[in-house]
Amino acid sequence: MDLALLRTFVTVHRAGSFTRAAALLGLSQPAVTGQIRTLERQLGRPLFLRQARGVTPTTIGDELAHRAAPHLDALVEIAETGLDDEWGVRTLHLAGPPEFTSARALPALTPLIGQGLALRASFFANAEETLDGLAAGHHDLAIATARPRGGLLTATPLCDEEHVLVASPRWAARLGHDVLREGHVVLEQLPVVEVHESLPLVSRYWASVFDSRPAAAGAVIAPDLRAVLESTAAGAGLAVLPRYLCEAALERGEIVALYDPPVPPLRTYFLVVRTGTLALPHIARAHEWLLRASVDW
Repeated sequence: MDLALLRTFVTVHRAGSFTRAAALLGLSQPAVTGQIRTLERQLGRPLFLRQARGVTPTTIGDELAHRAAPHLDALVEIAETGLDDEWGVRTLHLAGPPEFTSARALPALTPLIGQGLALRASFFANAEETLDGLAAGHHDLAIATARPRGGLLTATPLCDEEHVLVASPRWAARLGHDVLREGHVVLEQLPVVEVHESLPLVSRYWASVFDSRPAAAGAVIAPDLRAVLESTAAGAGLAVLPRYLCEAALERGEIVALYDPPVPPLRTYFLVVRTGTLALPHIARAHEWLLRASVDW
């Protein structure tokens, strides 16, 4: 059986789409369709059910993928190990949220530079955009705040971040103890500093802690949490920030926590790869390194 046909088949199986598989393989969609039809003729069985959007594997297709994929991944690992020996330096294309990737991921990966790894980072505030780019082959490894669906991408929980409701000391002094007595009713008197007009962080905090929706509108909207932090410290209003990002400012007294809920809201980060690419040594090393580093996060 032709290994090229099997490689195309496994890629389609993981991608769930001829179009997406073609993009990953660098082939045209008709070429991918032709290879799958050739393989189906050789086997005498249909491997996929064509649908309006994508394809679904048949029972035979699932069985073949289960048997063939590990061996194909092993062959890729052998080939890529040889490339490492020949070229010495491999480039890892990493994608993720700008703040977390800058503060956590890139510093954690820098020791690998001395082991022959080069890094290229792309920043995306939107998890969907990050995962779409990974699925399309633009990145090797992604950090996302959403777990992907389907078989093309494989996600591993990386760490949880605690969200903290903060404001400048001036605003906190003005509110006094009213926050503890009246909660979100008092808090909604403050301007809001956020990353988007939809107030994603504040809305998630309100739903989790107060079981309600915030009534306030954004006073300052800046699509970077570092800008949100600086604006909040300058007195622009309240904000919800991940603790890792604002811990130092809290310790210096530049901002203060306005509320201490019994169960603080958490958001999970996932480390995501295209299924099968952990067979590539440079991706596997970075993946393992980040998981080890995350224990201290």
